[in-house]
Amino acid sequence: MDAGRFDVRSTYPLIADLQESLWRLGSAAIIFMKENNPKRNGILGDRAWQAREARRRRREWCWQALAIVATIALLWIFAHNIFENLQARDIRSGFAFLSDRASFEIGESLIAVSSNDSFARMFFAGMLNTVRVAVVAIITATILGVLVGLMRLSKHPLLRLLGVAHVEFYRNIPLLIQLFAIYLIITEFLPDSFAPWHLGSWVMLSKGGFLFSVPLALWEANISAVVAALVSGYLVRSRVILQTTALVANLKALLIGVLIGGVVWVSFGILGGWSQPHQEGFLVTGGASLTPEFITLWIGLTTFTSAAIAEIVRAGILAVPINQWNAAKALGMTRSQTVSYVVMPQSLKLIVPPLASQYMNLTKNSSLAVIIGYPDIVSVGNTSIVIMGQALEAIVIIMSVYLLLNLLIAVIMSRINSRVTATSE
Repeated sequence: MDAGRFDVRSTYPLIADLQESLWRLGSAAIIFMKENNPKRNGILGDRAWQAREARRRRREWCWQALAIVATIALLWIFAHNIFENLQARDIRSGFAFLSDRASFEIGESLIAVSSNDSFARMFFAGMLNTVRVAVVAIITATILGVLVGLMRLSKHPLLRLLGVAHVEFYRNIPLLIQLFAIYLIITEFLPDSFAPWHLGSWVMLSKGGFLFSVPLALWEANISAVVAALVSGYLVRSRVILQTTALVANLKALLIGVLIGGVVWVSFGILGGWSQPHQEGFLVTGGASLTPEFITLWIGLTTFTSAAIAEIVRAGILAVPINQWNAAKALGMTRSQTVSYVVMPQSLKLIVPPLASQYMNLTKNSSLAVIIGYPDIVSVGNTSIVIMGQALEAIVIIMSVYLLLNLLIAVIMSRINSRVTATSE
């Protein structure tokens, strides 16, 4: 043994053996605890706690089952009572009328309908009209709302004033009054249908609506334009995102996708010919048209909802502390990088959830179309009630359509919110 080195094992062998035994015992205990860790094995607490949790879960399932049974029983009693009362008064009930001949016309529809079609087809056409105006209004209201929200945050006093005026005007006037005002302007100040405003042979504007030229192969052009926009947008985003921020890449993909889609759509008209509107007495043939009722509802829903969206966007951006901007600036980040990586991930978590409610409100507000004569699902339902007298069934159909549409919006926005939250984290 070296003079300066002390060997415990050679001097005190009993102590050394005891230390080694304790070390092995401790190691075995640690291994045992790791292998039998309650959290690792999915077991929480002791047996008493597990028993209490099992009893609690059983009680919860029992109460939920009782609630479901009670709800079903109440609904059955309610439906049975209504059915007996209708039979006692010799009133026709049930949904068999959907297969009957409708015997009424619809002014505009995405599908071909006539008075010889069934009530079911008429309701389907009304639902498509509702979806059509809701989808278009959601897109335009979102774009306008974002722009107005950014205008309210602008340092330019004129832009800020215009943003404030837009929000305060449209959100403080009932939508019903706005629809009446817009419809009055269209029907009173535009020229008559037999003397419309012309833009060559391509565009016509009158009290009869807005008419414009479209490619002869319209459906092929629409489908091809959408596919081209999606493909080009995806390719541009996948390439640009490697060079810049995600926000800039998404905006460039959107703009280029819309541009490419428009070029493809126009190409169908150039190569295959155009269907242009022609004045034939009091009638206009050819082209495509947007009726005054659709334009009124579209503008009303867009402006009314955009005011609320603008406030949501403004609040979401203002919720980001100013220190975040200053910190990003101190790190040498550009303004686009700051907005993409710092501001937008935090603000979108606050913006997206309220947007779902606004989109649902917009869809439900489209039911006001009945006051201006737009043939949506409510208008078709009212006409069916007048003809068949089965108000309960028509109301159930209308409620079911709006319920399904709002549930679909909720699911889509929930997925978007989950992705936004995951991206920000």
